[in-house]
Amino acid sequence: MEYTVSRKLFNEAKKYIPGGVNSPVRACRSVGCDPVFITRAAGASVFDADGNEYVDFVCSWGPMIMGHAHPDITSALQVTAAQGTSFGAPTPSEIELAKMVVDAVPSIEKVRFVNSGTEATMSAVRLARGYTGRNVVVKFDGCYHGHADSFLVKAGSGVLTLGIPGSPGVPEDIVKNTVSIPYNNEEILEKTLRNGELDISCVIVEPVAGNMGCVAPRSGFLSKLRALTKELGIVLIFDEVITGFRLSYGGAQEYYGVVPDLTCLGKIIGGGLPVGAYGGKAEIMDHIAPDGPVYQAGTLSGNPLAMAAGIATLKLLQQPGFYDQLEGKAGGFADQLENIAGKTGIAVQLNRVGSLMTSFFTESEVEDFDSAMKADTDLYAKHYRQMLSQGIYLAPSQFEVAFISAAQSEKDLEKALKMTEWSFKKLL
Repeated sequence: MEYTVSRKLFNEAKKYIPGGVNSPVRACRSVGCDPVFITRAAGASVFDADGNEYVDFVCSWGPMIMGHAHPDITSALQVTAAQGTSFGAPTPSEIELAKMVVDAVPSIEKVRFVNSGTEATMSAVRLARGYTGRNVVVKFDGCYHGHADSFLVKAGSGVLTLGIPGSPGVPEDIVKNTVSIPYNNEEILEKTLRNGELDISCVIVEPVAGNMGCVAPRSGFLSKLRALTKELGIVLIFDEVITGFRLSYGGAQEYYGVVPDLTCLGKIIGGGLPVGAYGGKAEIMDHIAPDGPVYQAGTLSGNPLAMAAGIATLKLLQQPGFYDQLEGKAGGFADQLENIAGKTGIAVQLNRVGSLMTSFFTESEVEDFDSAMKADTDLYAKHYRQMLSQGIYLAPSQFEVAFISAAQSEKDLEKALKMTEWSFKKLL
């Protein structure tokens, strides 16, 4: 494939945008190449500035569960845009989407819309602190909850990809109120939460870690977390920005049967537009202004375009059997990937939960941050470049998730499997 136009665009972008990108992983530094610049997308495919077509497993990092440019969603956006894109005032569509979210997600009695996952998580933590009157936040190593100051402690995703231990610019006075502990370790979890000197306001967790690659919770881990936080009066926050409306219509909490106090959402509920949300028990949510003293606001929060795309997307997800079909597609694809790895002799650990999966290039099981760090990132980088050259668009980082969408056809997945086998053989 030729990438002449993309290279030209990247060189131009670097003159005006730090690193030439507006989100660090997009620079593709960890996979040893320059990024391709996407100009359009349709269904399961994205197309770059040079005219190359790729089967897309990034899915805009999760929102495109229905594929790109779904006619129901684009139609809703066209109708809404013609009536105005932002009013800075309440709209009926906010109520409609809020009702859908409340009806779907077990933990949510009231919901507040914001503009990104980062905004949702930072607002939820502020609310938990205001509600409890305590300061300390407990998170888990390798879990990423956006780029707010208090979360950039042993974070995942781009921080791991770029090898940044934390981030300059984050004051020690803020970091001292964040405690990061190993994911999937019940012993350390209980010891930490029972430490009365920590003054813990909340625990925030990705119920399925998606930012150190896909890492599932061990059996009983989420239940233990729920029991401890409930006993100790600690607010439990599920960061379902990735898992919300993806593992099931009610998210990971419905999938695993564990209900938190607060839930953060994003991605799918905006149908591909910038959106976030946090919600939970009315008793806690009523502490947000104007009803309560915890302040949070946003000019574009609940904007009509994001609400319209979200409503259209959630209606599509309500189709009978949708999640069973998606699970069947993802499960069959994952089985074939494992067969290819076994046949070619490549050491790969395939982690999958629903339509989320990651192929870790390592011989050992991946259950937490430390085991994820054993993956061979150089091998992944070579695999990424090889797959890109054959029209398969994967995440440019070993520590991200591959997404299966409803738009991917049997032909698309067969092509991906064929190219995977070709790539694995070239890695030996």
